[in-house]
Amino acid sequence: MSPLIDGLPDEVAVQCLARVPFFFHPQLQLVCRSWRAALRSPDIFKTRQEVGASEELLCALAFEPENIWQLYDPLQDHWITLPIMPSEIRHLARFGAASVGGKLFVIGGGSDRVDPLTGDHDRIFASNEVWSYDPLRFEWTRRSPMLVHRAMFACCALNGKIVVAGGFTNCRETITNAEIYDPQLDKWEPLPDLHHSHSSACSGVVIGGKMHVLHKGLSTVQILDFGSKEWDVADYGWLQGPMAVVQGELFVLSNGCISKQCAKNLPERVVSYASEFHSRIGFGMIGVGDEIYIIGGVIGPGPRNQCIKQLSDADALNIRAERLAWRRVSPMSHCCGSILGCAVLRI
Repeated sequence: MSPLIDGLPDEVAVQCLARVPFFFHPQLQLVCRSWRAALRSPDIFKTRQEVGASEELLCALAFEPENIWQLYDPLQDHWITLPIMPSEIRHLARFGAASVGGKLFVIGGGSDRVDPLTGDHDRIFASNEVWSYDPLRFEWTRRSPMLVHRAMFACCALNGKIVVAGGFTNCRETITNAEIYDPQLDKWEPLPDLHHSHSSACSGVVIGGKMHVLHKGLSTVQILDFGSKEWDVADYGWLQGPMAVVQGELFVLSNGCISKQCAKNLPERVVSYASEFHSRIGFGMIGVGDEIYIIGGVIGPGPRNQCIKQLSDADALNIRAERLAWRRVSPMSHCCGSILGCAVLRI
């Protein structure tokens, strides 16, 4: 077999290929079969980490078109459309999303589809199905299902695994069950239950290496100690609103401002105004690198707008900049409307 690059040992050649930005990988795979095999190998992800070439991509699923994800590459200011997710659930919503080991995982949730002719709903509120997307092989794979059907739950990547907790098993029944997924073994295991549930959706953020579960409308936070696998309860008095974690720090959009939240009962600090998003609902908010991104959403009927307008807009705020100002980046190229889920894919 000929070497990957003439004159170089294959180990060195792989390190060279690993340093090429992910945006160019589809073209590299067309060079020859050996390059294609090398770039699709799981070892390329490890090599990219070792040589400091890892990148963060924003993943988003919008309302239109159904079950099609897009990836945003901040380095190239470019959106990439993924193959349609092969779930049999139409208009998947209320799911969890997380990235582990260079793959995107889409977990649980149910159908948000309504037949436009009859008004009938698909009646799938919660499922236990799990899918992963491998960006190096451009393909979706079905994974082992969760132990419990759930929707509107907390979902976080933590120490190379995925933790899910709380949520609903149907539109009226809340649960406290929690479980953990090992992507290497493709196996789910139960965790101790949360201390309490609430009749509202819950979400999760990782701060200081610990998963924090929040319920909309409650000030208390449930925190997972990964070592002991036990949940603690604390009342941080955090603001309510869309949240994003940037470089381990929590930011909340509330009352037209982006505020930095402290881990304890300390006053929040306003870092930027965001009044331009006041009329925008259903958007996604997430931290990528040093920036907060707000993507998609809709503008509903109002004094100046008599119909619902689905948006593909994307805006970014660099919280490390000397002068904080929102900037418009490339809009989603294929999707628009309410953001049903988003995650950061590290590859």
